[in-house]
Amino acid sequence: MNASAHPRQNLLLAALPEVIWSRLEPYVELTEMPLGQVLCESGSKMNYVYFPTNSIVSLLYVMEDGHSAEIGIVGNEGVIGIALFMGGETTPSRAVVQSGGTAYRLPGRFLKKEFSEAGPLQRLLLRYTQALITQMSQTAVCNRHHSIDQQLSRWLLMSMDRLSSNELVMTQELIANMLGVRREGVTESAGRLQKLGLITYKRGRITIVDRPSLEKYTCECYEVVRREFKRLLPSNQAE
Repeated sequence: MNASAHPRQNLLLAALPEVIWSRLEPYVELTEMPLGQVLCESGSKMNYVYFPTNSIVSLLYVMEDGHSAEIGIVGNEGVIGIALFMGGETTPSRAVVQSGGTAYRLPGRFLKKEFSEAGPLQRLLLRYTQALITQMSQTAVCNRHHSIDQQLSRWLLMSMDRLSSNELVMTQELIANMLGVRREGVTESAGRLQKLGLITYKRGRITIVDRPSLEKYTCECYEVVRREFKRLLPSNQAE
C-alpha cells in the first residue's frame, strides 16, 4: 500500500470545507486499485464510492456479444459511484481500473447523508456530474465523427491528465476495447503517432514525447472536455 497516499490528493475531497471533511474522514479508507479490477458491474448496486488518487477507472458499456466501449474515465478529479447520490442506485455501465494505483473509498450511506444536507458537498458533486456528462457526450460525438488517430490522441491526453507522469502502461488490446475499435486499428494509429514524433510505444508502455503537438493533432473534443472540467471543478490539490 502506498504510504505517501493521502485522501485529499483527490481534487473533490481536497475541495471540501474542513467541517464537512472532518465528518467524512473517519469513514474514508485507502484501498488498492490493481489494473483490471472491476469496481462495479452493470446493474449491480454499489455499497461504496471511490475517490481515485493516482489510479484511473474506465466506465465501459458492455454489449450482449461481449464487445465493449469506454464512455468515460475518472481519475483524481472525480468519483466512482454517482448513481449512489443521484438516486438511481445502479448503472448499466461497468467500472474497471484502467491504470493501477490507489483510491479512497467511502461507504455510500455516509456520502448520501451528507449529500442530503444540500450544502457544499452536494453542489460540488452536482458540478462534477455535469462535467462527467459532458465528457460522455463528447466521447460519443468523437467516436462517431473523428478518426482513430484523433480518438487515440484524445484518449491518451485525457488519461495523462489524470496521472502524475507522461507514461501509461497499457496494451493495444486493452486500448482497442476502450475505444471500441479493432486491435489492428490501434496498432496502425499508434504507429502513425510514433512516426510523427508525438509518442513512443514499447512493450505496453506509451509515453507522450511532444504534448503540445499532440494537443494540436487531436480533435476539438479534448479541449471541450478539458475546458468544462476546468470551469466547473477546483484545480488545486491539497498539500
